[in-house]
Amino acid sequence: VNGIEIYSMKIDSKVTSRFAHNVITSRAVNRGNVSKEVFFDVDLPKTAFITNFSMTIDGVTYPGTIKEKEAAKKQYEKAVSRGQTAGLVKASGRKTEKFTVSVNIKAASKVTFELTYEELLKRQFGKYEMFIKVKPKQLVKDFEIEVDIFEPQGITELEAEGTFITNELQNTVKKTFSGKKGHVSFKPTLDQQRTCANCSQSVLDGDFTVRYDVKRTTPDNLQIVNGYFVHFFAPTNLPKLSKNIIFVLDTSGSMYGREMEQTKEAMLKILDDIKEDDFFNIILFDSEISTWKETLIKATPENLDEARKFVQSISAQGLTNLHGGLMRGIDILNAGHEENLVPRRSASIIIMLTDGLPNVGVSNTGEIEKAVKKAIDGRYTLYNLGFGGGVDYGFLERMALDNKGLARRIYPDSDAALQLQGFYDEVSNPMLIDVELNYPENEISDLTTNSFKHFYDGSEIVVAGRFVDSNQNHLSVDVRGEGADKALSYTTQQGAEQTAQAFQEQQYIFGEYIERLWAYLTIEQLLEKRITATGEEKENLTAQALALSLKYKFVTPLTSMVVTKPEENDNEEGIADKPTEGTDIFTTMCVIYAKLLLIFFLTTFFPSAASPLYHTYASQPTWYTSVDGDPHFIISVPQKKDAICFNINENPGMILNLINDPVTGITVNGELIGDKKTNSDAKIQNSYFGKLGIANKHLDFKLTVTPEKITIQNGDEKTAFTWLDSVTLQQAGLTLIINRKKNLVLSMGSGVSFVVVLHQVWKKHPLHQDFLGLYTLKSDKLSEQTHGLLGQFFRPINFTILEIHAGSDPKKPDATMIVKNNELTVTRGWQKDYRRDPKHGVDIPCWFVHDNGAGLIDGVHTDYIVSSLF
Repeated sequence: VNGIEIYSMKIDSKVTSRFAHNVITSRAVNRGNVSKEVFFDVDLPKTAFITNFSMTIDGVTYPGTIKEKEAAKKQYEKAVSRGQTAGLVKASGRKTEKFTVSVNIKAASKVTFELTYEELLKRQFGKYEMFIKVKPKQLVKDFEIEVDIFEPQGITELEAEGTFITNELQNTVKKTFSGKKGHVSFKPTLDQQRTCANCSQSVLDGDFTVRYDVKRTTPDNLQIVNGYFVHFFAPTNLPKLSKNIIFVLDTSGSMYGREMEQTKEAMLKILDDIKEDDFFNIILFDSEISTWKETLIKATPENLDEARKFVQSISAQGLTNLHGGLMRGIDILNAGHEENLVPRRSASIIIMLTDGLPNVGVSNTGEIEKAVKKAIDGRYTLYNLGFGGGVDYGFLERMALDNKGLARRIYPDSDAALQLQGFYDEVSNPMLIDVELNYPENEISDLTTNSFKHFYDGSEIVVAGRFVDSNQNHLSVDVRGEGADKALSYTTQQGAEQTAQAFQEQQYIFGEYIERLWAYLTIEQLLEKRITATGEEKENLTAQALALSLKYKFVTPLTSMVVTKPEENDNEEGIADKPTEGTDIFTTMCVIYAKLLLIFFLTTFFPSAASPLYHTYASQPTWYTSVDGDPHFIISVPQKKDAICFNINENPGMILNLINDPVTGITVNGELIGDKKTNSDAKIQNSYFGKLGIANKHLDFKLTVTPEKITIQNGDEKTAFTWLDSVTLQQAGLTLIINRKKNLVLSMGSGVSFVVVLHQVWKKHPLHQDFLGLYTLKSDKLSEQTHGLLGQFFRPINFTILEIHAGSDPKKPDATMIVKNNELTVTRGWQKDYRRDPKHGVDIPCWFVHDNGAGLIDGVHTDYIVSSLF
């Protein structure tokens, strides 16, 4: 492609006792007669840690070095200030994150990229799964995937499949296993890679998955190597425990439409799978709380039929009383146990689904977390499912982890119902509760988590530890748990002879694999505990996880890998970071803020970080854009970890069209106001939004907001409020809540919500006057045809920067930007973000587009001037 030929790509995986060590090697040559940029671009599982990277150019190797994040920060800021994108790793899909690095190589030069990453394969539905993303983007002469598996317990089954494997390619996937060893290889020829006989496009584009399981003659397996041990616990043939399951479902207005239909579809399938020995109930929360039944109900065929009718009748409206819904669910579980309605030996589970933020009842997330933890008191497991991008994922994750569960994101795609059902399947078959694996305290110095609320069928519990005496080669473990019929209690042992016997096939074992497995699991659990910790405890967990990440060279959320490049490359260094799930919401979020400030969050982040409305949510994103006090539009471009900014200069009294969606009938316009008097020293006068108009043509509804009053018009009927009122209004297709002297929230039936924030200034200020800000939440609920100054950027935008050179200001280089097929001259600059530091602000780097955004916005800015607010 473009004169660059990738002539070899090899993916080599070695799995020893579930711990996978993967090396991706790509070799390319510049067939052109001038220097060219070569890209190395791979998708890795989110559960993996990168451990090494290097580039070799014409025999010279440029290694990556792993450092503490703070130590790498200076290189990162230096690269960003030059306008280079230094971030090399970013989330790229549900299960993956993308590692990208590029380098300029001379004509006829060769480059070899080598990336190593490691992960512990988890057992689900009775199998371990290893997932490899395959996308070379061109035909590769020598393409190969090779997987070697060594399992001391012996392998019972092995399968390999690719989403791109056609009938012609089926024979190229080779798999064999015998005893303790398994092997998978995939090596298509050039012709087999083609999409058709003479095509130059590659058919290799998709997921390659290897699944296997091991022999289990005993419930568990102990392995000891060089002073470390790992204990795998997965008993089979146990009778199933009955379960008591409470579904707590968000039915607020934002769930209206596809989300609600998919939730109902998933619930109907789940009801088909509930077993007759189980007990269950369904709680719905919007502005109010409603329950299907007052107590837990046995899953008889008659009761399940009644529950199906109830689910089919669910509709979405109102606000989000998440706290009320959860507390009702906990109360019903408590009553079920206290009144002996449910079997004593049974697993109690709460599954909560929401698509937004709590905004009625108790809405402070910190208070909700405390109340839920106190009410559950370690007795039940809480699983939180966050539907779409409007959730505060950090809050859902903290609350779940505090209550021995986990959080999961449900992506708002066509398969959302299957995602919901798939999660239920994972937790639908509890076999044991209150499992404890106890090791001799005087023999073990560092142990991973060893007590578990539930053990589910088809999964596996893994505990690893370090011996006090590194020469110890034997271990005994006391295992305890509660089963369906009786308590489970036994002692398992590994003797010195078994240890020696198990590892005679040394060539299959890479390095100190059990030590690295222990380190991986320990870091993973320390990072998880850190999510809910505060103060000194959080500092200690951070210090421990950081020390291990640096010692074992893992790129974790606490470390960065600095990638050094040859001197002739403009961007000598790049930073590879580990993205975290909570800061990577895929939603589009848009804000209009002070002084004609349109801040585009076309990116991944918590609403909490941007808006004074959400000041109670302390989570901060790693990347977001916010500006205050200048009339700048800022468009955040997450895939570049960068931003574009521009000015609009217009006179007070002008009305600008911000959002116009012909499909949903929703429009938003804003009228500008200026300062109280003209500032004679300024060439360009300040302007703010002094009036906002939000209309829904299909509902014949109009909302006019000024800093003084709020007017609602339904047809010919008008109602007016002031900012001193506290109001909640509900009518067909929409909900309006006014929070006194702060903000108002308007939720439409389609799921889109608008938050108008009141900004009040000192009444005697000689220049400034009160103004408004507007936040658009869930803008993905608007149609593809949405336009307007804001609306056009609800769809992702991309750009390329070329030819960076000195500008008129030595601190602000100029460059050529290719965007929307236009070639623009842009200037590197900074805009102030006053969110974290209201007094001084924080500089946010961006590329400044001149002349009222010409070439970036569709048309010219005057095209967006309209004659009236509606």
